[in-house]
Amino acid sequence: MLIYPHSGRFLFCSFLYQIKLLLLHTISRNYMENNQLKEMATQVRRDIVRMVHKVQSGHPGGSLGCADFLTALYFKVMSRKTGFDMDGIGEDIFFLSNGHISPVFYSVLARSGYFPVSELSTFRVINTRLQGHPATHEHLPGVRIASGSLGQGMSVAAGAALAKKMNNDSHIIYSLHGDGELQEGQNWEAIMFAAHHKIDNLIATIDYNGQQIDGPTNLVMNLGSLKDKFEAFGWLVMEMNGNDMDAVVAGMGKAKSMTGNGQPVCIIMHTSMGKGVSFMEGTHEWHGIAPNDKQLEQALNELPKTIYGDY
Repeated sequence: MLIYPHSGRFLFCSFLYQIKLLLLHTISRNYMENNQLKEMATQVRRDIVRMVHKVQSGHPGGSLGCADFLTALYFKVMSRKTGFDMDGIGEDIFFLSNGHISPVFYSVLARSGYFPVSELSTFRVINTRLQGHPATHEHLPGVRIASGSLGQGMSVAAGAALAKKMNNDSHIIYSLHGDGELQEGQNWEAIMFAAHHKIDNLIATIDYNGQQIDGPTNLVMNLGSLKDKFEAFGWLVMEMNGNDMDAVVAGMGKAKSMTGNGQPVCIIMHTSMGKGVSFMEGTHEWHGIAPNDKQLEQALNELPKTIYGDY
């Protein structure tokens, strides 16, 4: 048996679980086919609704909307090492800027082998590693920055990408940002910085669902044309459907082919908040509330069980 540190206690994992974890590592290294990615994304969505329901707290809306993107990123797109180190030398790195969608991040990290899937049951429980926003002080493998204070991730991603260029590390920095998050000015300073320094190993994806906690983004503070704005700041820009796995895989491949040309790359990813659960889709009302027992049952009925299994 292996022993994992867990909040001052020890979490004992069975030999059977270790075999399962090894298989998931192998799958993630060998890369999933699109039909496998779709099933994994369904499992991730099941994880999300169960996690937030259990503690009646969390952010299911944006998490569900980004399940396809993060599944594709971790199981097919990124070049990752087995295991985890904070420096990320010789591998691609991902930064989650909109840290409130931690349920989807935790699910994907666990299911791609960074920590036991069973630990998802501790989401938002006091003194555990899976807090509401990812935090580095909890020593959770796969998390390199504390995020959730919106507007800061672009700066971190640009700095990390520049460091890779200075170290002659040819790997790519990926980041994810909310659309409402771009209402904060620090983003645009970092966006200008990245273009000025020709940080062309950076792919920043914007979750463009048109919703934020207070309502539709165009009513809270209209973002105008993000494509025009990023291009005016010197970025290469593309758009993709973030809730179609085939489109996500193809789009991420296209974005990767655009790197190395002297300009950072932006993906405007069109998603539906709450994707996969009918009564949550397309509304800001599920930005930060959890389903009750009856709603959980309906959500799980709409998200069929998968071969990957519930935690």
